Parts: sequence; C-alpha cells; structure tokens
Amino acid sequence: MTGKVIVLGSGTSQGIPMIACDCEVCQSTDPRDKRLRSSILLALNGLTYCIDAGPDFRYQLLREKVKQLDGIIFTHEHKDHVAGLDDVRAFNFFSQKPMEIYCSTNVERALQREFHYIFDEKNYPGVPKINVNLIDKQAFNLNGIHIVPIEVMHYKLPVLGFRIGNFAYITDAKTVSSEERIKLRGVEILVINALHKFPHISHFNLEEALAFIEDINPKQAYLTHISHLFGKHAVISEELPENVSLFHDGLSFEIEF
Repeated sequence: MTGKVIVLGSGTSQGIPMIACDCEVCQSTDPRDKRLRSSILLALNGLTYCIDAGPDFRYQLLREKVKQLDGIIFTHEHKDHVAGLDDVRAFNFFSQKPMEIYCSTNVERALQREFHYIFDEKNYPGVPKINVNLIDKQAFNLNGIHIVPIEVMHYKLPVLGFRIGNFAYITDAKTVSSEERIKLRGVEILVINALHKFPHISHFNLEEALAFIEDINPKQAYLTHISHLFGKHAVISEELPENVSLFHDGLSFEIEF
C-alpha cells in the first residue's frame, strides 16, 4: 500500500527565522529557508497522523488544510515537539471524540505536567480530550499499520524514531545503537536530523548524519531539524551527496507500507 508524507516543519527548536536574528539565513527570501518546528503529517490508508505537535502545530495544520487528524505520535517530551497539543480541541469539537495520543511513559508524564488541566478530575469545559496509548521500543499496530519504533539518544534523553514500511523518520538523534540500527536495514527513505556542520552535544551534525546515512544505505535520505547556523537551503543542497536532500516545509512524497 502507498501513503503520503507531508513536511509540516523542518526547523530546530527556535525555527527559522529565529527571533531577533539578522543572519543571512533568517533574512533569506527563499521560502525553503522558512522552517517551522519539526513535524510531519502521515496520510495512511485513509487515516491521518502527525508525528509531533510543536509550537507551530496550529499554523501548520491550517497551512496544509488538514480537516481530519486521527492521532498524534510523539517522539519525545521537549517543548518544540509537544507544545501544540492544546490545539487538538478543534478536532475534538468536529469529531466529537478524544484525540488518540501515542507516546512513551516519559512523554505522558511531561504532558501531565505541561497540560495538567487536560488530566484534571474537574474536567473544565472546553479542555482538550485525549486518549493516551503508551508505546515503547516494541512494534505496535496503528489501525492495521505496522509501526516500528527506533530508540535513539538525544544526549541522555531517549527519543523514538519510527519506521513505517520503506520509510523511517528520526529526529533529535546523537547516538543510535547497533541494535536499533538493525531495525532500519532495508529502509528506502530515511529522514534524519542534521543540526548544522559543527559538533553538538545532543544532535547529529552534517558529518555524523552523512555517516549514519552511509551505514543505513537508503535509496533516498532527507535531513531535518535544521538550524539557521547550517546555511541557506540552496547552498547546502549543492554540497550534499546525490541521494541526500534537505527537508523543507511543505515538501511531500509517497511511501510504501
């Protein structure tokens, strides 16, 4: 079966342009250099899911004219990946049902802290309605769709990437164990984070991302979670191997699952 991936955001935690920044990337007129916080939309078998819902979640869904959202899959608990959860209220209103949430126990605890009113027993009118489905490193079934989590380390924080058929999406990785890399063997389309060119304590830089891509050996790879310190889209693209491209907001492509 075939599905579709739409890039909702390809930027790092502060997005591009970064507030108050006058660098050439933040001032670029190339629309590919306008990067909202990292997130993708998955259209699979008549269902629609997001991976992550950061601070730009509302605008991203409005931009892509999303009318149906069947669930949100969270990679980890950092604010640039969870801060938009409140906006599921619109889908609650139109569907008259809670939003299905798929996340680790760490993410659930963070949601209980950040969105305590969702879990309050008083159940104030109009608060978001969610149904939490706990996941871990084990494969799970998403309405007939086989999802394989890949655990990566974001410095000391576990983060989940996800493989769906011939496609894998990983963000906020600094190290990936050999055991987890096995889950990626044979993938044809790989998305991996590459913050910028110089080393970072919790993210792949370009050199590390390219080495990871070479190891996994997909037909096509994309770089995401991009900082304004990386450079302009057009310039970076000229420096990349033939099978590696930059994500940009609004990009879409088909996958098989």
